[in-house]
Amino acid sequence: MAGESKTIAIALNNDFINNLDLSPASTVIEQLLQDGAASHEQQLRFDINYELEPGDPRELSEIPEVRLWFVRLDAKYPWLPFLLDWKAGEFARYSAMLVPHQFSAKEGIQYNPEALEIFLMHKIFILGDWLKQQSIPSLSRLKSMAQMLGYELDDAFFEIF
Repeated sequence: MAGESKTIAIALNNDFINNLDLSPASTVIEQLLQDGAASHEQQLRFDINYELEPGDPRELSEIPEVRLWFVRLDAKYPWLPFLLDWKAGEFARYSAMLVPHQFSAKEGIQYNPEALEIFLMHKIFILGDWLKQQSIPSLSRLKSMAQMLGYELDDAFFEIF
């Protein structure tokens, strides 16, 4: 059997983010697609080095420029969650970039419930179609993705589309 899969890091800095330059991600993602996406499932992570003013307490997902970069990335590669390293928290961080939320000291990240549900359904439909196009079994993957965001989806749901 194959050995442990390696994580592939995409380095981002202020210049890439502020200029909405997707080239660091596009270069890596396009190569992964050429290699065959299925062999790179859950291997991708982002190393974000976004410098803030001293004393700025914001999380990366609270910075409009960073969020906008991820919105642009998601528009180009809407099936990207397939490649993200879920175990390292990349899917959760990616979701936080795209879904309105607040931070609570006691409860951590608190997503807007309606926005989270719309985001999840959008990703389920996009990934379901994309995985079929790639001949990759989708049911367990899509159900796992939903569970990561706190949703249990019944098998019957997937039978209607």
